[in-house]
Amino acid sequence: MVGAIAALMSSTVVNVAIPALSQAFALGQDQAQWVSSGFMAASVVGMLTTPWMLTRFGFRRTYELCLLALMVGGLLGGLADRYALVLTARLAEGWAAGVVQPIPAIVILRAFQPDEQGRASGLFGMGVVLAPALGPSLGGVLVEALGWRSIFFMVLPFGVLSLWLARRYVPVTAPGGVAPQRGLALDRVGLVLATVATLALLTGLVAVHAAPPAQAALHLVGAAVALAAFVAWQRRGRRRGAPAPLLQLAVFRHRAFAAGSWVALIYGAVLFGSTYLIPVHLQMGLGLPAAYVGALLLPAGLVLAATIAIVGRLADRQPAHRLVAIGLAVLTLSFVGFALVQPATPLAALVALAIVGRVGLGFVLPSLNLGAMRALPASEIPQGSSAIGVLRMLGGAVGVSLCGMVVEWRWAALALPAVGAPPAARLAAFAWAFWLLAALCALALLSARALRPVPPARH
Repeated sequence: MVGAIAALMSSTVVNVAIPALSQAFALGQDQAQWVSSGFMAASVVGMLTTPWMLTRFGFRRTYELCLLALMVGGLLGGLADRYALVLTARLAEGWAAGVVQPIPAIVILRAFQPDEQGRASGLFGMGVVLAPALGPSLGGVLVEALGWRSIFFMVLPFGVLSLWLARRYVPVTAPGGVAPQRGLALDRVGLVLATVATLALLTGLVAVHAAPPAQAALHLVGAAVALAAFVAWQRRGRRRGAPAPLLQLAVFRHRAFAAGSWVALIYGAVLFGSTYLIPVHLQMGLGLPAAYVGALLLPAGLVLAATIAIVGRLADRQPAHRLVAIGLAVLTLSFVGFALVQPATPLAALVALAIVGRVGLGFVLPSLNLGAMRALPASEIPQGSSAIGVLRMLGGAVGVSLCGMVVEWRWAALALPAVGAPPAARLAAFAWAFWLLAALCALALLSARALRPVPPARH
């Protein structure tokens, strides 16, 4: 839990500092969004390597390597004097966070009985969410008082604590209690293809607005080709008995898991897109200081933690597809509300909208993984956890890129100056991005029905 807190802290808290980063390095939205989408692209690559790292190094060494990379990234970002170094730090943090994040689901599904998994997931989620809930508030104060660099240093105390706890409690074995396979080879070709596909996709999305159409099309076609090559390579490895494919495509033969993966892809775009967009919207759209933004988001974070704990218990008794559908419907309403915000909207209404959205997240977070992965046999749970995490994070990277692209596009279409634009015009630019998130959320809601378990066939 503490390791996941460190990873999520580095993922979400930096969003409060994006306006300050943009000013410090003279960045547009299409460049500034790489602070978030670059992190998530690296997380996608890291998640693909999680099953291999756990098998090759075991739980403890994997955790220690990732936490060290997370701390090095925090130091590098906090001391950086060029934007390129900030991006390098975010890539290091993203890779480490990507490897760490699938592991808790593996532990919960292997260490707890089915009637305990929802409660365990809820308690874990409540603990993990409390840090990001408090993070933006503390981050806003730090940005106002000490500048954007202080945001990167926030991960260091959590990293030190996690290293101590890992040394004390985390076993050295690999999943299943077996010894690590020291000679296990990494699928380097698959890793290169996945990296190329992810970067080409994100670059292509940014280029749709910031580059000539031919260049954007070239990137997007390259992403499609690299993705097709990656899938073909994984299938080839499976036919030839490769010991450790990066992505075990066999997990998608389970209907509930395949449906959950599709929902996770869309949900990731909504989750991370809104996590990026709301703090930027409050600062650049409404002109609120960073410390105000942190204070406004604090109640929503606390409500999210409480909701996850409650829904975690419900997940042991209620069908996962029903809880996911409720959460997605509430999220859609929240985004519609943000799209309709005006300069005169009271701060209390903004707090209420953020709380409504976090209630929706609280219904989805404990339910989606359980609903998708309960269909998998125990031997495929590590691969399934990695696969669904990859798709959620890939969706998140796409969501952040789309939000940044839409805001930049509307800003240019409305001919708004970089400084001094009227509040109503600024909010109109952000409203388009919120309508996009609402549409994506509604699409995921339609797909959530497929999470319904298939009844056994009659003989």
